[in-house]
Amino acid sequence: MNMYWILFIGITIASWLVQANLKRKFKNYSQIPLPSGMTGVDVARKMLRENGINDVEVISTPGMLTDHFNPLNKTVNLSEGVYNSCSIAAAAVAAHECGHAVQHAQAYAPLKMRSALVPVVSFASKWVMWILLAGMLMLNVFPELLWVGIALFAVTTLFSFITLPVEINASKRALVWLNAAGITTRDTHEQAQDALKSAAYTYVMAALGSLATLLYYIMIAMGRRS
Repeated sequence: MNMYWILFIGITIASWLVQANLKRKFKNYSQIPLPSGMTGVDVARKMLRENGINDVEVISTPGMLTDHFNPLNKTVNLSEGVYNSCSIAAAAVAAHECGHAVQHAQAYAPLKMRSALVPVVSFASKWVMWILLAGMLMLNVFPELLWVGIALFAVTTLFSFITLPVEINASKRALVWLNAAGITTRDTHEQAQDALKSAAYTYVMAALGSLATLLYYIMIAMGRRS
């Protein structure tokens, strides 16, 4: 077994552990009530209002951990378990997603860069695996095709790494505001911080996994696969 497979298996196991840890912590923190008695939607609306953002709507979206900010239609989408929940986890997630709205309003550079890559990444994600597969099958006849696939995959890897500062910064904005607004107390603030830190690890593992896969395809193209 070469070093790549050891690395790949290690990252896969680590990613699974991070995901399991995230679900466990959010389940625990979802059972701890917020001292202020505010629900996720209350927290989101308050944070937006206090940051001078009046053109973003807070809506409910189906699923678990499906929370996201959509800059196209200017909506903060909170999952069912966050929207009406009065818990530490709900407050942390709601504030985090509003952190993205604040980034958008303030033209935060990494977010602008990530948004600019979205159309390219959408195209790359649709075709990259087919081109990589065809490139490997035709490696001895048309090796350039594999490099085209690698270039497309590199774009998705770049997107993963640009996502890291965007997510970390949104969490920092959320935690600063939660504390300043008095939404969390000393004890609950640490719990909110722990929840968001666990979520950030998932993006780190996704970026590392994408990088490891990119290196694997490059090794194939260079004829160094063992």
